[in-house]
Amino acid sequence: MSIITISRGTFSGGQAIAEYLAKRLDYPCVSREVIQDAARASGDSPEELASAMKEAPPFWQQVPTKRMRYLNYVCSALLERAQGGKLIYHGHAGHLLLVGISHVIRVRVIADPEFRIASAMERHRLGRPEAIAHIHKMDEERIRWTRFLYGKEWQDPALYDVTLNLERMGIAAAGEVVARMTELEEFQPTEESRAALEDLLISTRVWAAINRDESTRGANVRVTARRGTVTVSGSVGSEKALEAVPLVARRVAGVKQVRCEAGMGSDWYW
Repeated sequence: MSIITISRGTFSGGQAIAEYLAKRLDYPCVSREVIQDAARASGDSPEELASAMKEAPPFWQQVPTKRMRYLNYVCSALLERAQGGKLIYHGHAGHLLLVGISHVIRVRVIADPEFRIASAMERHRLGRPEAIAHIHKMDEERIRWTRFLYGKEWQDPALYDVTLNLERMGIAAAGEVVARMTELEEFQPTEESRAALEDLLISTRVWAAINRDESTRGANVRVTARRGTVTVSGSVGSEKALEAVPLVARRVAGVKQVRCEAGMGSDWYW
């Protein structure tokens, strides 16, 4: 069973393909639900988190550590959904969060400009000039967002396993292309890819636990995991917090050993 991520420009048909595949493959299909999960875990409102994830670079430059905070919560929420072994996710660059997992099928959907304009006009009841302006604005925001948060160009074809152009194929035909890809050996879960998913899941769980616990909350740390061994690096604001980090990490399911390489620092963000 593969995990499918679908990235698309505004009104390009990605959601329709995701919904088609959900019925065709009997896979759960999520998008905004991941943001809602992340919001519950972080304590922010879904609207606040979704808005912050789309903000232009000046916002993140003012509070740079919030970038990692939001990304970690979204990544954690997505991984919790994906651990069942099958999932379709469309939106917020899921393929850039699930790096190193070979059974993820990374799909990009593009569409003819007229298709997108007509969709925008119908969904939001916009005139043609307003629809064009809206699409241009959303595309520019997505480009800036992925460039700043990930250091990637969202439209780079090397980031995807397949690009589907809806100019000459319908939703069902595009969906069938992806459905057939789930049958290929290259996208089947392996021992290595399952371990990679488990490592990433454990690392995000540990990070979330450290940021929720009163004794370590606000620590600016990075967490990696490999086969149950967790490494925590970065900085915390007090010696007490530094001593608490490994204790909090060890309470997370799946953690066998903790290596704390964090140090003292003053770069907390609240």
